[in-house]
Amino acid sequence: MSRVGKKPIQVPDKTRISYKDKAITVAGEKGSLTIEIHPDIDLKIEGGFINVSTISDDRSGRALQGLTRSLVNNMITGVNKGFERVLEINGIGYRAELKGKSIVFSLGFSHPVVFDLPDGISAAVEKNTIVKLSGIDKEKLGLAAASIRKLKPPEPYKGKGIKYSEERIQKKAGKTGTK
Repeated sequence: MSRVGKKPIQVPDKTRISYKDKAITVAGEKGSLTIEIHPDIDLKIEGGFINVSTISDDRSGRALQGLTRSLVNNMITGVNKGFERVLEINGIGYRAELKGKSIVFSLGFSHPVVFDLPDGISAAVEKNTIVKLSGIDKEKLGLAAASIRKLKPPEPYKGKGIKYSEERIQKKAGKTGTK
């Protein structure tokens, strides 16, 4: 059995959970999320806890058990607390500006880059160089943050570009002059 999958998930008091036809819906203070559960996995909701179990005890079933437990736990955390991802922009003249449901980046290109935020993701720009993304769906939030970082990834010599706030850029030594 999966170590992660065996742990029960505690359900907070204000969270409503419905499970039928292999689909689980979690509703909380910030919104609601729904996912389809794999046919080899079964959920048991009893006494304020959710237990994830496998129907077949093969290798893929155990892997799916841990995956399903993590997904359901992330759903419960998302609808109650939400998730946040912080991106930093480094470079002279590089900045971001929020315009409605899109972010306009100036990243040293000949044109501004416009990034439209997906549904359910909100953004805040601080000091023109710090972008804070937040939402209840951890998967959508991670994809949006990765797409923004992909616009101008940090380069290894000066560290210019967009990076996650917790990311550390390993800088390379530049050329040495020869005489």
